[in-house]
Formats: sequence, structure tokens, C-alpha cells
Amino acid sequence: MGDLNKLQNSEILLKNLGWSYQNLGLYEQALTHSSYAHENGNKYAHNERLEFLGDAVLELIISDFLYREYAQLPEGKLTKLRSEIVCEASLVQVAFRLNIGDYMYLGKGEAFHGGASRPSLLADAVEALIGANYLDNGFESCYQYVMNLFKPLLHVLEVGGIQRDYKTLLQEFSQARYGETPAYQIIDDSGPDHDKNFVARVTIGDKFIETGEGKSKKEAEQAAAKKAWNNIL
Repeated sequence: MGDLNKLQNSEILLKNLGWSYQNLGLYEQALTHSSYAHENGNKYAHNERLEFLGDAVLELIISDFLYREYAQLPEGKLTKLRSEIVCEASLVQVAFRLNIGDYMYLGKGEAFHGGASRPSLLADAVEALIGANYLDNGFESCYQYVMNLFKPLLHVLEVGGIQRDYKTLLQEFSQARYGETPAYQIIDDSGPDHDKNFVARVTIGDKFIETGEGKSKKEAEQAAAKKAWNNIL
């Protein structure tokens, strides 16, 4: 892919994000995986340094938000809330919502093995984009862009923590990687009616993925989805 096409691709994503920019090349770099750079004789800079920077910027922004929004909470609770927002699962949710995988530049081998839907690569790309935005626009503008980016997660934030929907995460991954929707089946239940325990199994196609337990069918399915998701990561 030529330099012009790469820049145009980055420009499309930034338009969809609603981000202003001065240096389009920074965002091109943010979307470039090391496999692509190496495959092209390191002609292009890859996103690992921007990812490092973006991780720190994101943590500072979310820390600032939590400090101001939850003035009554002690340090330990603030740390717990931050860790639930600034984590790979949250970053992947953002990436899936924005179809970041469609804009990434991957080496042929990485692309063939589903890199565009690999959670760790998607999370890294989101952090790299934040790093690029910080360098391009400065902290104040970047702060607003990041807050908008994470608004859906912050909206459902509760003092007790985010109740993450692992079934949705697994479904988004499965559809992106395999073009299939995970299927759930209750394979066992035990105990009296007032205190039952359910075991659910989640599969993608004809492939066994994982099982999980819970006090309700829904809880068991979420547990199975969470175990499967954590194994994918």
C-alpha cells in the first residue's frame, strides 16, 4: 500500500472519530503494526512507542476524571475503578465500536491469522491513537477526545464497578474473526429449586470453547463467556 493510500485511510478514520489533526502521519504510525513495518523493510514507523505514550496519557485522563467526579472515594477505590476502565477489555470495546481493525496496517502473516480482530492488537492501536492525538493536539484537546471516546463506558460506571458484558465482547470478537455468533447451552444444573447451580457451555461453530457456572442460566453464560474471552486475550 502506498504512502498516499495509508494517509487517506488514516484520514477516513479521523473523520469518523471527529478528531481534528495537524500531523496525519502520527495517526498513520498509530495504525501501523510492527509486522507491517518489518515486512516493508522498516520503511514505516510502527505504533509501539505511541502505544507506550498513549497508555500513560489515558491513565492520567481517567485518573483526573475519577478524582474530580468521585471526590468521596478513597485512593483504593479510585484505583480499582481506574483499573476497570483502563484495561484491555475496555480498549477492545472501543476498538470494536469504531471498527479500528479495518484501518490497521498488518503484515501478511498477521493479517492471515486474524490480526485485525485480535484483542491485544486492537487495544494497542487505540492506545497508540491516543498517544498520537496527545502529540498532535496537546493535552487539553486530547482530554476531550478521550472522554468522548470512553463516554459509553463512563456512562455505565457505578461505584461498585463496571459490570462488563463478556457475552457481547465475545460475540463481537467471534463475528469479526470467524463470521459466527457464539452459541450457549446449559449442560448441567444441580441443587434444590431455591438454590440451583447451572453450568453453561459456549461454542463457536462446532468448536468447544469454555464452560462456566452460576446461580442462574444468564450468570453461567456470562461466566463461560468471560473464561473464553480471557483465554483469547
